[in-house]
Amino acid sequence: MDADIPYLLLTPGPLTTSRTVRQAMNQDLSTWDVDYNAIVESIRSQLVRLATTRTGYTSVLMPGSGTFSVESILGSVIPPDGKVLIVNNGAYGERMVHIAKRLKIAVTPIDQLETERADLARIDAALAADKAITHVAMVHCETTTGMLNPVAEVGQIVARHGRKYIVDAMSSFGGIPLTMEGLNAQFLVSSANKCVQGVPGFGFVIMPQTEIEATRGWARSLSLDLFDQWREMNEKGGKWRYTSPTHVVNAFAQALQELAAEGGVAARHARYSENHRRLVAGMQGLGFRCLLPSQWQSPIITSFLFPDDKRFSFNEFYDRLKRRRFVIYPGKVTNAETFRIGNIGHVFPEDMDLLVREIEAVIGEMGVRLKAEVGV
Repeated sequence: MDADIPYLLLTPGPLTTSRTVRQAMNQDLSTWDVDYNAIVESIRSQLVRLATTRTGYTSVLMPGSGTFSVESILGSVIPPDGKVLIVNNGAYGERMVHIAKRLKIAVTPIDQLETERADLARIDAALAADKAITHVAMVHCETTTGMLNPVAEVGQIVARHGRKYIVDAMSSFGGIPLTMEGLNAQFLVSSANKCVQGVPGFGFVIMPQTEIEATRGWARSLSLDLFDQWREMNEKGGKWRYTSPTHVVNAFAQALQELAAEGGVAARHARYSENHRRLVAGMQGLGFRCLLPSQWQSPIITSFLFPDDKRFSFNEFYDRLKRRRFVIYPGKVTNAETFRIGNIGHVFPEDMDLLVREIEAVIGEMGVRLKAEVGV
């Protein structure tokens, strides 16, 4: 653990960043400067190369949190008379439904429990029954639970029905190997402060250039107009329409270099997977139970059930761990008491080992019983 940080953020983003990524923000840059715009253009090109080996693809950066970029897609690429089917098995699928309704976009939600994987048969049947649906949107990794949804299988269904496919890869892009062609996706969205390991401040969308060109004039927002933002960057060599988060952009450029130096997405996925394996093995050894079955679990974030002991208080558990330099996440599941621990960011398997030892000590201090109650 770096000595110059107060704690490790074991969350799905923002997350723990490297010292060199943080140092990259020490430089002030002008949004009009050609050197800065060259950094933006380099980022755009690198994002495309991470997402596809094919030609004809492009990318665009959008200021704000990842949700801003999700809203920019839904509000910009669905035509005025279009309709979107949204797979909703977590808080972020539900958020897309809220966005569509707020923007007065016709929407068909496929509502499921947060502990249920996306239902392929229901998606297939909905597309067959409703020819008005033009787009399908779903979350790849639902950090509500850590669920890894079957985005490639859904992409095959969407392609068979001749619809457009939007993949929210917010918490997976850069940390789980994927390609646009492998997903059959027309649009993929993610954020700077996730698996690429930058800091919060902008998101991005990757798509074929022909797809974004076809959306001119459809946007339901001025500042979140994806086409206009893309056109400005494309025609003016990396310039943003409005003031851009220059320090965040510079940090992201450094983060991309560090991703490449680590060995790319495959190597980062291997590290995250080992982080997850060590965490789960250690937690189960203490007597904790995972919320999801292992075959549905992502290596991004893991949900654990509260111990069946009234002496367990999440707030006390959280505070004691924070004093020991580990910050975890509260649960977000409606039908179960859970907490979440992230495996992504500038953290390593030995950090997971140390975390488990500290959790064992904290549980002991709280007087919480685990092993006998879960049959370990």
